[in-house]
Amino acid sequence: MKIVTAQISPMSKSLFDPIPSVYVTYENGSSEKLFSFYPDEISFSPREFIGLTREQALGLRHDRDVAYLRHREAVYLSS
Repeated sequence: MKIVTAQISPMSKSLFDPIPSVYVTYENGSSEKLFSFYPDEISFSPREFIGLTREQALGLRHDRDVAYLRHREAVYLSS
């Protein structure tokens, strides 16, 4: 089942604000909070999720997270 709409909650303005979350609606009308993320590490646009399945959308998050961690490790090792 594919995602037809996606929204991202507001970005945190202070340390104590909730972190942003991705909310999606599927072809069958069901909705869910897909995941939360740390905006200082990775970012998303709602349109990136349109047409993806739940698994593909979670894979997108995973890939971005891994890329961030690899980049961070490379910077650490080069210093």
